[in-house]
Amino acid sequence: MTTFAELGLPDPVVRSLADRGITDPFPIQAASVPDALAGRDVLGRGRTGSGKTLAFALPVVTRLAARRDGGAGDAGHRRPASNTRTATRRPRGLILCPTRELANQIDATLAPVAQTMGLRTTTIFGGVSQNKQVQALAAGVDVVVACPGRLEDLLGQGVLTLDGIEVTVLDEADHMADLGFLPGVKRILDRTPQGGQRLLFSATLDNGVDVLVKRYLKQPVTHSVDDAAAPPPQMTHHILAVADRDAKKLVVNQLARGTGRRVLFTRTKHQAKKLARQLTTAGVPAVDLHGNLGQGARERNLAAFTSGDVKVLVATDIAARGIHVDDIELVVHVDPPAEHKAYLHRSGRTARAGSVGDVVTVMLPEQRGDMRLLTRKAKITAQPRDVAPGDATVTALVGELAPLVERPETIQGSTAGSRPGGNGGAQGGGSRGGHGGGRSGGRRRARGGGGRSGSERQAHGTSASGAADGAAGNGRRVHSSSATGAPSSSGPGGGAHGQGSEGAPGSGRRRRRRGGRGGHGRNTHVAD
Repeated sequence: MTTFAELGLPDPVVRSLADRGITDPFPIQAASVPDALAGRDVLGRGRTGSGKTLAFALPVVTRLAARRDGGAGDAGHRRPASNTRTATRRPRGLILCPTRELANQIDATLAPVAQTMGLRTTTIFGGVSQNKQVQALAAGVDVVVACPGRLEDLLGQGVLTLDGIEVTVLDEADHMADLGFLPGVKRILDRTPQGGQRLLFSATLDNGVDVLVKRYLKQPVTHSVDDAAAPPPQMTHHILAVADRDAKKLVVNQLARGTGRRVLFTRTKHQAKKLARQLTTAGVPAVDLHGNLGQGARERNLAAFTSGDVKVLVATDIAARGIHVDDIELVVHVDPPAEHKAYLHRSGRTARAGSVGDVVTVMLPEQRGDMRLLTRKAKITAQPRDVAPGDATVTALVGELAPLVERPETIQGSTAGSRPGGNGGAQGGGSRGGHGGGRSGGRRRARGGGGRSGSERQAHGTSASGAADGAAGNGRRVHSSSATGAPSSSGPGGGAHGQGSEGAPGSGRRRRRRGGRGGHGRNTHVAD
């Protein structure tokens, strides 16, 4: 089996990977890394969970470090060695992606390797204050991981320039096309040097992605390690046909009760919030993830799910691609998606990187025709099975039952809570005011151990704390909702990034805090 060293990666990078338990390249990495290291443009095609992030992160870091230190450049030219930091506001590497969650996930993978080679990274996306992003750029960064909308904003303000970009990566280009970002992506690429290296990763080449390939990639080497339009073989699909909506509710509640991580997908933000609240009230701690949540609530909820404090995440399609969490054993389509690509993206949260997982679709009688069409397009062979709550089929999918948590929290207004156990693993919690889709709330009071009492936070929807505190047995009384956070640069001694998703425009309604100053809620477009 090929090793990372045999792919041509430097020893510090190989050691950094080994320290994190990453020793064997995935097929997409083994196939594409040598060509990317050689300076070739690369078109990578593969399903989610195939290891694409390291496939582009490793060459980006290696090439930028080598060129900084006088290594061979394109066409064999050598650059003079330099130990200075990248010029202020002039990064050399650019990674474009569609969502805030994905930007943070990419940076979490990229930053440790970059630090090993003395490079700095930062994230740029909307829905949060731009101040920390501007500060990071002013301090000097080597690689920017960005969503197109906020990046264009900062370019228009003259906060940074792209004329020093040597390597550009487009990750999940098909999703950027689905979200309508391709015009902005083209404008951004037009501002990068024509002679720069470009790497594009996409599951499909429809919706204009093929135009990007033809226009911006020069004689690309194509690597496709699997059929990105088909589910992985280690993923098992189940269609549970229920008699009516009452039976559906009971079956969904039962599926949420296992001890392992599971993601439940709904079609609307309202349904996601409602289901997460319903499960939490029923003793199954759950958090939600959707476009109406503010940045801080997204950070806390995803952090609670990632850490395992909460085992159930209820999400909408907008969050489907941004959830890159290991060991998700079950995905439940509470509402079948509108089309087959959404089904595959949702389902791709499980059975990642060679692991196994189950995917369940709960189907009402009137949805049979739509499901038949969807499964045919998604190349799914599962047949509907009639079930009732408590049937052996459902019980087998649930697995070991987690104990119910009695009255995990008392709710006034909307379901929310404070971050469990001090910092709770996310940066940016506890900040005043907020940006993005939530309403600025009042002063929160927290009782019991775990969260910080008396902090002023914003929340909207079910937050990590309420559910996680419930799991820990620390009941809380909550009076308002959400918190905001912002990314910080990562480098030698750099901090961690909060995690958030790109969503829909916020409600932006301004309210006054109880007993405090007016809130800072704003009407902010957070889709990019």
